[in-house]
Amino acid sequence: MKFTTAGCSLLAVSLSTALQRDQQPLALHQDVTSEKPVEVAIIGAGAAGASAAYYLAQYAHNASVPLNITIFEANSYIGGRSTTVNAYDLTDDDLADLRALVSNLEDEYEYSVELGASIFVSINKILKDAVDAFNLTIKSGDDNPKGHTGSDLGIWDGESFIVELDGSLNGYWDVAKLLWKYGLAPVKTQRLMKTVVGKFMRMYEEPIFPFTAGLTAAAQAVGLTAVTAATGEQYMRENGIKGAFGREIVQASTRVNYAQNLEFIHGLEAMVCMATDGAVAVEGGNWRIFQNMIEASGAHVLLGERVSEIIELDVGGHAISTSSQQVWRGDHIIIAGPYQYTNITSSMLDEKHAFHKPDPIPYVELHVTLFTSPHLLSPTFFNLPPDKAVPQVVLTSLPDGEPAGSGQESVGKPGFFSISLLRSIVNPKTGADEYLYKIFSPESPTSAWLEALLGIKPEDSNPNRNSEDITWLYRKVWNSYPYEYPRMTFESTKLKDGIWYTGGMDSFISTMETNALMGKNVARLIVDEEKLMKQRQSNSGLGEEEHERVQGMTQMKGKLDL
Repeated sequence: MKFTTAGCSLLAVSLSTALQRDQQPLALHQDVTSEKPVEVAIIGAGAAGASAAYYLAQYAHNASVPLNITIFEANSYIGGRSTTVNAYDLTDDDLADLRALVSNLEDEYEYSVELGASIFVSINKILKDAVDAFNLTIKSGDDNPKGHTGSDLGIWDGESFIVELDGSLNGYWDVAKLLWKYGLAPVKTQRLMKTVVGKFMRMYEEPIFPFTAGLTAAAQAVGLTAVTAATGEQYMRENGIKGAFGREIVQASTRVNYAQNLEFIHGLEAMVCMATDGAVAVEGGNWRIFQNMIEASGAHVLLGERVSEIIELDVGGHAISTSSQQVWRGDHIIIAGPYQYTNITSSMLDEKHAFHKPDPIPYVELHVTLFTSPHLLSPTFFNLPPDKAVPQVVLTSLPDGEPAGSGQESVGKPGFFSISLLRSIVNPKTGADEYLYKIFSPESPTSAWLEALLGIKPEDSNPNRNSEDITWLYRKVWNSYPYEYPRMTFESTKLKDGIWYTGGMDSFISTMETNALMGKNVARLIVDEEKLMKQRQSNSGLGEEEHERVQGMTQMKGKLDL
């Protein structure tokens, strides 16, 4: 890689190849063969980008296609919407000192807290395979935080708890409780979910995979567009599931997972919310899956580099520039994240270049609040008797008779989507046992609201006590996932020759796994395309003019200038 001083914009890159031949930058990775490597840039190091890099390296190796990968990530970390913070704002040095002092610190990741994508489930094949391949340790939730005596899970409608459960929705006792309350609706929903998931799993295998004709065609081929065309409420009703179960139980799941109500979210996402078997997380954060994927790919990673512009080169291929004036040139670009948030400009937005610009879609603005406290949640806040413990996880639904809202009005009377007591935790400053909480809500909870949640009386609340009642507080606002309104078509995977897009998956199913699947899909499509091109060139040979064009391209692709 050669770094030279360059005050020019990307437009200068498309000047004559004579100027480009004067440059002699090094390839990102030296290849032992004489064949010029295919150069691929990936914009984004989240689930889709990391998976694309990981499978590009594998597919290219198996196909004997030499390939270099460069990843541009605007953030300072790998993982995208999967990221963690340390409770109490502990730095790595703080954690090292703490481990040296506390010999019985049970978990080296005890203070790591997921901000975004928190869990994945047993049917998530790509993530599960990666965990096994990289020998990562997984964990389930803390079943018994010290001092907590309440139920495992409760669903609150803003007035009272609709139901409380002492285990998963699949536990024998809880299933019996649900059957008594809702009749056969839980069984019918479980069967419907398994049917839908079975259709989706066909998208991992040939002849559906890879999605050569795009995501819409793949969804049609497995029979899922009929599921995405209806709301969750409509789809359940069409399949004979009526009554309170959808509003109270399924809707609680769509709210905690997507901050959306059953009358608005599409049927596929509603069914995905019910596929909860084997929910786990990677110790230290699920982002470690994507970090390992990228490391295994051998990609060159540039963190803190926001791509600002993409252009088409006269000699073939494309070029991109970054906010720090770096320039990359090569064969394929993968935009691995929502296009509307990239702020990329381009001169290709006209009929001449045949570039399809993805349409913007509305995303949820989710407020995530993490905090620690020596207090358990207040029963009084939830209209419970003073001696009745609040469930460890509080999901929400709407009270009977309240119309379901959409957008920012989705939350309704409860005022939040979920509150979770994640686990017990030791305050490193005081050595005292405390509790670690996470709240999902459409707005940032006020200090007064948090105090009421913990049962702190107004007369007891004063500046001197605040740090004792809430010992650590962290707030984050995400554009976390789209509003999953019903639809039958999904964004193109190929925006033009050489430019690929993974973001269409978000409005189909927005999860770490499905974005990883789309990254894998694009990787396969690129390598298949390069294999086909290689075979055609081998069979027919290149004319003199084409040979000169390719030579000009290979002399300047894959380069980074500064």
